[in-house]
Amino acid sequence: MANKSKSNLSELYIEENKDQIYENALAEIQSFQLPLGTTLRSVYDDQPNAHQRFMEKLDACIRNHDREIEKMCNFHHQGFVDAITELLKVRADAEKLKVQVTDTNQRLQDAGKEVIAQTEEIIRCRVQQRNITTVVEKLQLCLPVLEMYSKLKEQMNVKRYYSALKTMEQLENLYLPRVSQYRFCQIMIDNLPKLREEIKEISMSDLKDFLESIRKHSDRIGETAMKQAQQQKTFSTTLQKQNNVNYGWNMHLCRSRVLETKNEITLKRTFEDDDEHEEEVLTAQDLVDFSPVYRCLHIYSVLGDGEIFENYYRKQRRKQARLVLQPQSSMHETVEGYRRYFSQIVGFFVVEDHILHVTQGLVTRTYTDELWNMALSKIIAVLRTHSSYCSDPDLVLELKNLIVVFADTLQGYGFPVNRLFDLLFEIRDQYNETLLKKWSGLFRDIFEVDNYSPIPVANEEEYKIVISKFPFQDPELDKQSFPKKLPMSQSVPQIYIQVKEFIYASLKFSESLHRSSTEIDDMLRKSTNLLLTRTLSSCLQNLIKKPHIGLTELVQIIINTTHLEQACKYLEDFISNITNISQVTVHTARLYGLSTFKDARHAAEGEIYTKLNQKIDEFIQIADYDWTMSESDGRASGYLMDLINFLRSTFQVFTHLPGKVAQTACMSACQHLSTSLMQMLLDSELKQISMGAIQQFNLDVIQCELFASSEPVPGFQGDTLQLAFIDLRQLLDLFMVWDWSTYLADYGQATSKYLRVSPGTALTLLEKVHRGMKDSSKKNNIFAQFRKNDRDKQKLIETVVKQLRSLVNGMSQHT
Repeated sequence: MANKSKSNLSELYIEENKDQIYENALAEIQSFQLPLGTTLRSVYDDQPNAHQRFMEKLDACIRNHDREIEKMCNFHHQGFVDAITELLKVRADAEKLKVQVTDTNQRLQDAGKEVIAQTEEIIRCRVQQRNITTVVEKLQLCLPVLEMYSKLKEQMNVKRYYSALKTMEQLENLYLPRVSQYRFCQIMIDNLPKLREEIKEISMSDLKDFLESIRKHSDRIGETAMKQAQQQKTFSTTLQKQNNVNYGWNMHLCRSRVLETKNEITLKRTFEDDDEHEEEVLTAQDLVDFSPVYRCLHIYSVLGDGEIFENYYRKQRRKQARLVLQPQSSMHETVEGYRRYFSQIVGFFVVEDHILHVTQGLVTRTYTDELWNMALSKIIAVLRTHSSYCSDPDLVLELKNLIVVFADTLQGYGFPVNRLFDLLFEIRDQYNETLLKKWSGLFRDIFEVDNYSPIPVANEEEYKIVISKFPFQDPELDKQSFPKKLPMSQSVPQIYIQVKEFIYASLKFSESLHRSSTEIDDMLRKSTNLLLTRTLSSCLQNLIKKPHIGLTELVQIIINTTHLEQACKYLEDFISNITNISQVTVHTARLYGLSTFKDARHAAEGEIYTKLNQKIDEFIQIADYDWTMSESDGRASGYLMDLINFLRSTFQVFTHLPGKVAQTACMSACQHLSTSLMQMLLDSELKQISMGAIQQFNLDVIQCELFASSEPVPGFQGDTLQLAFIDLRQLLDLFMVWDWSTYLADYGQATSKYLRVSPGTALTLLEKVHRGMKDSSKKNNIFAQFRKNDRDKQKLIETVVKQLRSLVNGMSQHT
């Protein structure tokens, strides 16, 4: 029971809470404070039949409000009826009052019409009078403004832009502020910036035309400036010579602008009129109208944009500088290309120097120096590149002269040009290289046409002609009567003349380089050394190695180099005379011609030895021995006699050679002949030799010894030349005498008769002879029983062979 009671109380409490929830929801709906959806959601979130309960509560609430409305209307209804009744009574009186007011207003309006008309007329007249007075006053203020503006327009029309800017300034600062309230004034104010911009554009257009003009005229300006600098340099040179001034190499030009106006370019043009010459002096303004740049500078300065103008001008000029500094690809082909390039650069910087001195701040010395340094680096790079393409020394020399004039001209305007003269030293090396190439061709041509025979002179006149070209002295030759021959060939005086011409050509480049005589002397000697040690030496070496140069030509080349070597001291005197530098000066370089000609002579001597040996080899190759002959012919072989005759005639040509050269050649030839004959005997392809062949070979060696003893070249002591054949002689004597017992007994002793015959050589030849004898015995086999001596000889040979082999083996083991 207790549990049931608690359950009923709980249900009752829940019902009461639900009723309270519904009432709160109705209160919220009526107050419109919370969203309706939230309130309804809270209702429907409860029990399933909560909707029905809520609707019942809502109907009950509606019925309560209807009852309250009905009570309210019943309470006020009588008062409303009373108010309507009173309002109906007042309406009749209101209609009467309205009629009276309308009638009174009509009468008043009719009475005031005339007064209003007169009053309006008076007001209108007074307004007109006041307006006229005001207009007169304002016109008196506006007329000066309009006059000034009209003046401004007129100045614009006649292109007086600087005056127009001054007029604008007066308008803005003095006149327009007085009438600033008027619309036309505002139009003027708005129009003035446009006029300023128009003036700036026009002046800028004139400046661009000016820049284009100076770009076109730069080459002409530069050309005339360079001509003037060259004329002044020539004048200064002449003056210095007349005053006996030390005219050397320190002719730095002073500033060329020595006229009254420093910034003007003085140009001279010569006109021919009735065979008389008149000179007309032109200034920079005659070539280029500078007024646009002055005008534009003033205009931009007045407008407060002077810095903008300066930056623009400098920027454009830098661009033009880059264009001017850009050379044509074919500039290196002709001197005109270089001249046009230099003229444009000079013209550019002459204009900049002119602007520097006639304007204040448009360009500064710092700016021009910076621009020049940039240009100088570019110029040097361009000249390095294009000068490297020049292979003609005349073109390089003309380029050097142009660079000197170019440097002197710009130096006259205050630009530093030391780097250009440093560049000239680089170009000088290249000039020397082109000269060396040119003279290499000249030397080759001289050697090509030379007949390599002594120079014949028929009379005194011809002799003097040769002596005038080449410093030759020979007292012995002078005693001889005409006709006679000079020892050297035609190439010697021609080479000497060409070396002097090279020195002159090298001197031409050294002129005007502002260097002392000592430095020029040193440069000439160094370049001449290069000519002698590299070019002439190379030509001589190549000449000596040519196949068509024979022994006679080689002998003449040796004689020629001897005389050229002796002439080197005269070349040194020649250089000293043209530079006025004594050879005893400490720093004076010496010519290296002595070593050059000595090397060439040694090469020629070596070639003589080689060609002699080759000729001997040619004779040896045609030797045709019958190695199986039974007996000799009784006379020397034909090829050997021809070889000896050739050697005799050849050594006769060597009479003009130095003694040691001829002796060395002769000894070398005999030694080579002896070695070749020995190799022929010991040739591995030669298997057998008869004693008859040995006898024939001995006859040939005897002829060689006779030739050596006949002293084909003087100067040998005793039998020195015969010793070249000592090896052959001892070997042949050993076989001819058949003196093997002596050879074997004395072997190894210093007093041995066959000291120069080695066991190996003897063994090789003995085996060949042994095989020859065996072959001969086989051919004559039917008579073998009657030749007991031959059999004994073969046994002896076999015994000697064994002993020789023992000696050879002993030598190899000892080794």
